[in-house]
Amino acid sequence: MKKILLFVLSIGLFALQAQDVPTAKPGVHGKISSVKYVPSIASQIANGTFIPFENLPQAKEVNLKMKGANKVVPGKGFPKGDDPLVAAQRAQSRSQGRDPDLVFDADQNSNVTPTDPTGAVGPNHYIAAWNVGFRIFDKEGNPLIPEASLGTVLTGNTTGDPIILYDHEADRFVITEFDGNPNGFEMAVCEGPDPVNDGWYVYLNQFTTGSFPDYTKFSIWHDAYYVTANIGNNNRVFAVERQEMLQGNDAQFVAFPLPGIQTSGFYSPHGFNWTRGDAPAGDHTICYLQDDAWGGVTEDHLKLWNIRLDWGDVANSVIMGPVEITTTPFTSVFDGGSFSNLEQPSGPDVDALQATIMNQAQWRKFNGYNSALLNFVVDTEGGAGELAGIRWYELRQDDEDSPWEIYQEGTYVSPVEGKHACQASMAMDDFGNIGMAYGSVSSTQSIHINYTGRFNGDPLGMMTVDETLIAQGSSNNPSLRWADYSHLSLDPADGQSFWHIHEYFDPGRDDVVGVFSLAPALSNDMGPLSIDAPVDGSLSATEDVVITIRNYGVETQSNVPVSYQIDNGPWVNETYPGTLMSQENDQYTFTVQGDFSTIGQVYTINAAVALGTDENPLNDTISIQVTHLLPDDIGVTSINAPQSADNLGATEDVIIDIQNFGGLPQSNFDVSYTLDGGTPVTETVAGPLNPNSQMMYTFGSTVDMSTLGEYEIKTYTSLGGDLDANNDTTEATIEKFLCAPEIDCSFGDGFQYVEVGGMTNSSGCEDSGYSDFTNLVATLNEGTAHDLTVTTGWGSQYVKVWIDFNDDFTFTADEIVAESDPIAAGQGAGEYTETFDLTVPLGVPLGDHLMRMKANFNAEVPNDPCEATQFGETEDYTATLLPVGLNDHPFGENDIVVIESDNDQFLIQLESTVINDPLLISIIALNGQTVAENWIVPQNGLYQYDLDMSYAASGVYMARIWNKESSKIAKFLVK
Repeated sequence: MKKILLFVLSIGLFALQAQDVPTAKPGVHGKISSVKYVPSIASQIANGTFIPFENLPQAKEVNLKMKGANKVVPGKGFPKGDDPLVAAQRAQSRSQGRDPDLVFDADQNSNVTPTDPTGAVGPNHYIAAWNVGFRIFDKEGNPLIPEASLGTVLTGNTTGDPIILYDHEADRFVITEFDGNPNGFEMAVCEGPDPVNDGWYVYLNQFTTGSFPDYTKFSIWHDAYYVTANIGNNNRVFAVERQEMLQGNDAQFVAFPLPGIQTSGFYSPHGFNWTRGDAPAGDHTICYLQDDAWGGVTEDHLKLWNIRLDWGDVANSVIMGPVEITTTPFTSVFDGGSFSNLEQPSGPDVDALQATIMNQAQWRKFNGYNSALLNFVVDTEGGAGELAGIRWYELRQDDEDSPWEIYQEGTYVSPVEGKHACQASMAMDDFGNIGMAYGSVSSTQSIHINYTGRFNGDPLGMMTVDETLIAQGSSNNPSLRWADYSHLSLDPADGQSFWHIHEYFDPGRDDVVGVFSLAPALSNDMGPLSIDAPVDGSLSATEDVVITIRNYGVETQSNVPVSYQIDNGPWVNETYPGTLMSQENDQYTFTVQGDFSTIGQVYTINAAVALGTDENPLNDTISIQVTHLLPDDIGVTSINAPQSADNLGATEDVIIDIQNFGGLPQSNFDVSYTLDGGTPVTETVAGPLNPNSQMMYTFGSTVDMSTLGEYEIKTYTSLGGDLDANNDTTEATIEKFLCAPEIDCSFGDGFQYVEVGGMTNSSGCEDSGYSDFTNLVATLNEGTAHDLTVTTGWGSQYVKVWIDFNDDFTFTADEIVAESDPIAAGQGAGEYTETFDLTVPLGVPLGDHLMRMKANFNAEVPNDPCEATQFGETEDYTATLLPVGLNDHPFGENDIVVIESDNDQFLIQLESTVINDPLLISIIALNGQTVAENWIVPQNGLYQYDLDMSYAASGVYMARIWNKESSKIAKFLVK
């Protein structure tokens, strides 16, 4: 029996603050004793020592972004349905965003995959960087230098993953990148405010990390520059002595562990980055998400650690924590941890960058509190579908000695149906407005870059600025790797302009910079922000109409004309009597009430602000729809169970969602279901089910779906006086698709002997007509016709063979590799042998795949290998596909071993004497869904992977260990 998880969603969000926060000492510390001075870029250009950016001759994946041991647990974690914060965001009124002030390409047609776009704005310059170059622009987007190699400043190092920082207090730019020889990271600090004409203090090969420091994240604090990186078993957070580096002096560094951290296998926490304003006085905070879909995490939360440095005696420095802050549930896992997630119009699915605090986690001080912003991508759709959205947070503390708490959290999704939003970067301007730019893609729209935002004082947790385009790509990504991060920074010259850089394809792999602002650009600009009342419900002829208006402009405004209109009727014109300062909101209730008394009618309400001197008419009006709900109206909106599967049985629960569409609470109403048009099963739901709300109901009576095939199930409510029967009923087709069809082979039909690719098998007839011989392997070469020899015990046998090239547990027409004419046509019992061709096409994925052989009596084998026939047999084998002329598997001759222990725990092993490189492992369900995927790093040729399937559905799964060149597979059963 599977574990039953009990989940309680608390309405309030609260911080769990430990009484005695644990502390840890530094792991390593030292001093950088050699600092190199690099002359200015202007002088390098003048004397001929400048190193221009040199594009690679062909596409190159600069950083592997590999993970360690997988901790994603298939089937574990909440929410089970849609992200609970999405509905409110979708319903939120949004004001139109302004077109970007400036858009320009930072680089063009890079051959590096991905480009890792990063950039930062200063008072007079913008520096954009990518793998493995950078360029400096003026504030109009004009280049001031040619495209430069990172080696121009970092003295020959072009390893990649640059991060550009602007240290606003010091008025200096900082350029960083990682280094693989030795493993570590490097930093260059400009000696003055002009990155073109000032020199650089360069700190090279000093911050050694032991293992390769992938995916570095840098942040600025008053006492240090902080950096995290994905370093495998050496994961730590580093701090380097900022004040000394600004002077070009020897600088100390120190590294800390992050005690108590859990990951999905990829380590990407982020330190708070001091964005602007007054300096922090306290400890530095590191933050990371913790998903209850991961092993070792019981509920979704944020983890925070505080670092207290003592540069006078580094050994006295400590890291404190972790402290946990409970969040609204989220799902950060896509495709079981795979990097291939989001569909584009053509090409591979692209990486959503899951389990990552995106660049950067911005911190700043305001009057009376400190604020920190962070975000990461989440899957907002429950079930098998995936839709990327952005879970974002503003944390606040009263002062440096107070605990951090969630001030607001939200999940942003694109307002366009089916379009993903991900790879976001966000910051807060001087007015407290939040700007967030992000990437988007869908099955119909190529990768493009947008921004949204919210104004200070808007409803908490809501992005209220409509999706606004920065740049639209003209082609699709040929790789699954996309950007790896984006970077938004706040202009220190005005405190309100957001400069953002991201990767798109136009037509090649390019980085584009977009500049936008939410703060007032005009002196006189007012508009309605939202219509707050009425809302859907049992409405009357005398309803208050309430709006929120905003002063978007610079000038203070008073006595402003406001209006509303119902269904294109006459406008109600009144005057807002108050005074609104710049960037302020206020709510206004009209004295003339509205008539919304017609039951069932959907009303359109328009609201307007008519400031006589208004300079921006685009935000002067807003519109919503409000429904006068029928008093009695309920219905079934979805059938949650059963779902199509391979393991449906005789006692399947029927679970439905019931919606109260009406304006009155409902209790003790009937709900029914029928199976294949049979006798209805009717039960009474006690309730109460409140207006405009939903509940899940499980019938006490179960259904029998133990036989292969399709089932039609219909569920419906029966409420006396229900005023809308159109929404009462929901129907679904459920399929038991266990692809092991039952066939009669007792007369000798099917296979008594098979020989192909060095594999031989003598077999009898299983009772069901299906046999699993996946432990037997046929070694085949691509682009080659192989002899397939079959012996059958009855005549008139047709044979068809499939190889599951894409490992999705389904066999399709383009995966057929052999078909025979009837063996021993017209013959009865006897022993008949025939040899015919099994041809493997060129260019198919190499490695191990399932191979299905199916025989049928006196008729061609159906194209659907799951289809049962009266006489015949089905047998499954493993096919190892190798390049032409190669006879040995690149991973060696050993097979995958799956060792089961109690409670559906599995150890998956592969031992190899010929390969010792990291390999990917995928766990695939019978419906083709990847439920877990990660890297395995071998120990002396032994690949081991611990897999917890105690939360997963029962059934057959496939373990696939693979790389781009080859693979091995093994089937296993979860009971």
